[in-house]
Amino acid sequence: MEAASTALGGDKAQRIVDAMRASVAARGAAGSTFDHVAREAGVSRGLLHYYFGTKERLLAEVVRRDSDLRLAALDAALASAHTAEDLLEVLVRSLEDLVERDPAFVALHFELFTSARRTPEIAAELGALHRRIREHVAAQLDAKRAEGVIAPGADPEAVVTVLLSLADGLALRMLADPEHDWGPTLAAAMAAARALLT
Repeated sequence: MEAASTALGGDKAQRIVDAMRASVAARGAAGSTFDHVAREAGVSRGLLHYYFGTKERLLAEVVRRDSDLRLAALDAALASAHTAEDLLEVLVRSLEDLVERDPAFVALHFELFTSARRTPEIAAELGALHRRIREHVAAQLDAKRAEGVIAPGADPEAVVTVLLSLADGLALRMLADPEHDWGPTLAAAMAAARALLT
């Protein structure tokens, strides 16, 4: 899929990805057809089929691109973390930002997970995306360990896997029950993360 999206190039690829993202936010994955996406992106339906093949592959590309943007933002925020508490604040702010400003990303991710359970190709792509994210964030944590900011008691990839799992579960619950006061839950999550990182 990486080659297909690269071959499509710049503006058209971004318009298609943006249109798919907007369509899923408005209609859900099941209601988002290539016809809707092509019309909103201003490209032919055939172009979507040629470059992405299936709706699930396009969903995977949307999540991959969104993840790249989120990782870049996380990198920038982590660069200014000089204590374990700073790092924990960055992680909690990242989760809160995701839920408050970009709930569609959470929905997309879970839609992709559901598709992956039925489609081996999507499962492979989602697994590769999760590995890349896990390895990237683990490298960041390892750098913070080398700086003396944190002292994780386990392998950085294992710690990241637990932290990402915690964030995924919290994001789902926070979106499902937005009226709940999540402050105490986030405080408990910070305590759990602190135990992993110090």
